[in-house]
Amino acid sequence: MRGALAHWRQDLPASLVVFLVAVPLCVGIAVASGAPAERGLVTGIVGGLVVGLLPGSSLQVSGPAAGLTVLVFDAVQRFGLGSLGVLVLAAGLLQIAMGLLRTGRWFRAISLSVVHGMLAGIGLILILGQLYAVSGRTAPGSGGGKILHLPALAADWFTGRAATTALLMGAATVALLVVWPKLPAAVRAVPAPLAAVALAAGATALFGLDVPRVRVDGLLGAVALPTADGFAAVAGAAGLGTVLAFALIASAESLFSAAAVDRMHHGPRTDYDRELTAQGIGNTLCGLLGALPMTAVIVRSAANVQAGARTKASRVLHGLWLLLFAALLPAVLGLIPLAVLGGVLIHAGAKLIPLRPAAALWRGQRGELLVLAVTTGAVVLTTLFEGVLIGVALAVARSAWQTSHLHIDLTQAETDAETDAGTGTGTGTGAGGPLKVRLSGNATFLRLPRLLDALESLPVGRAVELDWTGLRHLDHACRTALLTWAARHAADDPATVSWEPPLTVAT
Repeated sequence: MRGALAHWRQDLPASLVVFLVAVPLCVGIAVASGAPAERGLVTGIVGGLVVGLLPGSSLQVSGPAAGLTVLVFDAVQRFGLGSLGVLVLAAGLLQIAMGLLRTGRWFRAISLSVVHGMLAGIGLILILGQLYAVSGRTAPGSGGGKILHLPALAADWFTGRAATTALLMGAATVALLVVWPKLPAAVRAVPAPLAAVALAAGATALFGLDVPRVRVDGLLGAVALPTADGFAAVAGAAGLGTVLAFALIASAESLFSAAAVDRMHHGPRTDYDRELTAQGIGNTLCGLLGALPMTAVIVRSAANVQAGARTKASRVLHGLWLLLFAALLPAVLGLIPLAVLGGVLIHAGAKLIPLRPAAALWRGQRGELLVLAVTTGAVVLTTLFEGVLIGVALAVARSAWQTSHLHIDLTQAETDAETDAGTGTGTGTGAGGPLKVRLSGNATFLRLPRLLDALESLPVGRAVELDWTGLRHLDHACRTALLTWAARHAADDPATVSWEPPLTVAT
């Protein structure tokens, strides 16, 4: 506490900046997830007042995240809004268990290309969904359907059948967010999402624009405790899969955010296991309140660091400002047009697409770019969880292929017949003496076809000296294949095959 008081001149203004960034994002993510706007604010409040006090990371800020919007929307459509709290509660308990088992550090082992692909897929789905929303159209349920119906949506734009006013407001919001960083510093002191929401709400009220707005029910009315029906709805395999997806993706996004925030400041580093436990406690409480799932969010965390925060007091205060705003000024939410929130989320989705990392991979590591692209496509065309699993499987397969290098060197061994020509004391069998095959690297089943092709191309009846001292690894499949080939090759004359070191059937 003494440290927090010592830095209150930095932490207090930083908390206000984070609060102003968080308000439109909390509301927009909740609406895009198919939940009441207040539930996004509840998650932001818990992220500030509860998770903000817990150990783990000192400067990153937690709340509802755009990265989970697609998964939450799918869960609400599949299980109903009443079951959302149960899903989040179970995911939070799983996160706590993972934190106590000290699995936080293992999230750093996930391929960065898979992470970028996951974020790109989420960003694309978010953009596609909001394009339909701001146009007054119902988005198809699947990612593939959203893509296939884009021509029809574009036709609605040009024929005027779409909600023109809302569409123009969404487009203006995106344009404002893009140009905002290029404006003078005095103007940029106001967070861009807040400026966009304030301008759109003011224009709507001033000109009496007929556009859909956020519906407000009050903060207490948004709280929904878990019910028996909610538990029953998610008791099956589909519900458990959603819980696992919530827990894993929320944990990964939080810990990846922590790694990024650690690179932005020189203060205490993140304790990954404690941070994972803190996120689990936060999600458990969000589940009990029926709110959205939370993660540590890089947008709010970066705003916190860039605003000069020094201690965790800034993120706790931001939660307090959210609570006061939601309790004292709920009617302000009813002035916000949904179209401007759609524009904010389209911009947020675009920022999730890793264009610069993809360009760097194109120049240097196209195999990693393939993993990124496949993960992105899988997330868009299947589900978030399935897409990530496909990306991880491809990354593991690529890594296994790259590390299973097997070198096969074929030379003609020097023999007594060659060194003492004409003496008749040579031991080579066949013309030219024995063939020496030297294996080095890793002999795994992935390289088995190449190994067998090389061995089976050797002349029948020719003496072979097989040197495998250079192998770092010899798996069961390759060992069995070598024994089988040796048995066939030496069927007539066992002396035609020699080993270095001896290779026996025993393992």
